[in-house]
Amino acid sequence: MTHVLLSIGHGYSARALVRLLGSDWRVIGTTRSAENAAPLQAEGVEPMIWPGGDLSPALEQATHVLSSVPPGPEGDPVVAALGPALRAAPNLRWVGYLSTTGVYGDHAGGWVSEDTPCTPGTARGHARVAAERAWADLGLPLHIFRLAGIYGPGRAPFDRIRDGSAQRVIKPGQVFSRIHVDDIAQVLAASIAAPNPGAVYNLGDDYPAPPQDVTAFAAELLGLPLPPEVDFDTADLGPMARSFYSESKRVANDRIKRELGVRLRHPDYRAGLAATLAAEGRGDG
Repeated sequence: MTHVLLSIGHGYSARALVRLLGSDWRVIGTTRSAENAAPLQAEGVEPMIWPGGDLSPALEQATHVLSSVPPGPEGDPVVAALGPALRAAPNLRWVGYLSTTGVYGDHAGGWVSEDTPCTPGTARGHARVAAERAWADLGLPLHIFRLAGIYGPGRAPFDRIRDGSAQRVIKPGQVFSRIHVDDIAQVLAASIAAPNPGAVYNLGDDYPAPPQDVTAFAAELLGLPLPPEVDFDTADLGPMARSFYSESKRVANDRIKRELGVRLRHPDYRAGLAATLAAEGRGDG
């Protein structure tokens, strides 16, 4: 039996999922530009330009839908444009929405679980909470995945360390959770194999850590000097980067292990960075 995945905003995490799917999957992936269509085809994905193209035929065939599209100033663009078509899709068995742990706001380094109330402290966090609600209101077999900081091949600090632009920003008490893209993919695949509509899953590894520790370990893997320490208050950070430091929390991942049977391939940043460096050396990603 052929399964049909419509991947809306087919990007980094969705590409990793497709690498895990078997030959009985047909994948349709949307992209915003024709320039990105050829790389998708090379990965066995049928590209569609969206916004701009008509997704109705794809939705009529889709058994599974994954949205990686972030909300915009006026809300979730997928729900706004495709809500009625999604409701009318005749074959949907699983719908996934990639959200963020930013919905929890700041917890001063404390732990958050899926049962923690959403108390976002940034505009991005508020937008994500609204987007989650908009998706839930569609009445679909929805699964929400709240992602911690994503890293993996092509998204790691190695290049910045090599070119000397990396720095270790020090903010006492600051801690972040992370998740390797391979583990995002395996959680999505596990959920597809065992659907539980209405479920919310945190995706983070077992070892939340201060960001400067991660940068230091990456430098050690490269055999290069540690990047300089910079105090957060005086660090040269853009508004987006600085806003990330306004929240500190540890993301609990018990549910993906208990309900989906997931065993993380990269349970901490040390394992994940070592695997990432090896993959970049092979040209994977």
